[in-house]
Amino acid sequence: MALKVGIPIGDLDAEVAARVTVEADRAGFDSVWLPEHLVMPLVTGDSPFAGPSHPAIPPDTAFPEPFAMLAFLAARTSRIGLATHVYNIGLRHPFITARAVATLDIVSGGRCHFGVGASWLAEEWDAVGLDFAGRGRRVDEAIAVCRRLWSEPRVEHHGDHFDFSAVAFEPKPVQRPWPPIHVGGDGPAALRRAALVGDGWVPMNHRLEELAGPITRMAGLRSAAGRPGRVEVTFWGPIRRAQDVQRYAEAGVDRVLARPWRLDEDPVAGVRRFAAELLPVAQGLGTIAT
Repeated sequence: MALKVGIPIGDLDAEVAARVTVEADRAGFDSVWLPEHLVMPLVTGDSPFAGPSHPAIPPDTAFPEPFAMLAFLAARTSRIGLATHVYNIGLRHPFITARAVATLDIVSGGRCHFGVGASWLAEEWDAVGLDFAGRGRRVDEAIAVCRRLWSEPRVEHHGDHFDFSAVAFEPKPVQRPWPPIHVGGDGPAALRRAALVGDGWVPMNHRLEELAGPITRMAGLRSAAGRPGRVEVTFWGPIRRAQDVQRYAEAGVDRVLARPWRLDEDPVAGVRRFAAELLPVAQGLGTIAT
């Protein structure tokens, strides 16, 4: 089984991210993934990762506007997927979100992957005057509106969070009916969202050996709803040796987000080294030594 390999680029500045993405595109990596926050409050009380070893994100962390950055990368590449990981869809009106996603998909020739999350940062929601406690329902409604804007000639919507008379939305995305939606999160709501409206799942706080249960649950929810196919699983983790590829594949992972470079290594050199040593194994073109 082939394993897709994506590269997280959130900790790289624009110039380095561009060089890494161009090299990854040339070498045959699957995708690059960019996190985002609309704003970082100076005081935060939580972290996207569980446990005391994961402190809150420093408020001066740089978060470029994801669709502008990914369009910048699209102009320099021809094949590699361009993904948000994950976009806080509930903080925006779906008109804004749907337009940004469609535009990226068009300028990239159909390479957009839309990763979304319900958010973990309550203070960010407070800063824009939205109810963090009710974010799940707002996220579900925003996704539903976006899917209609991407696929229907005329859309009218009257919901709890968004209300508008009939509108048109053009141009549509290249990918039909819309770009793949990857749902980030670990709880029951995230699993339900991934199974019923998403195409993929991106866990944040699951260990590899804990994936079987959620994968089975999502398959059951999807089957009961009459949705064909399966939920694609994208998992954070290192690939340091060929045997790691087999471990991920056996756990039901479809794509691994792995940084190819070492801490003391130029990121582009790390991409080249990984492409020569491990990418052929992940793609099913090499052998796993025993």
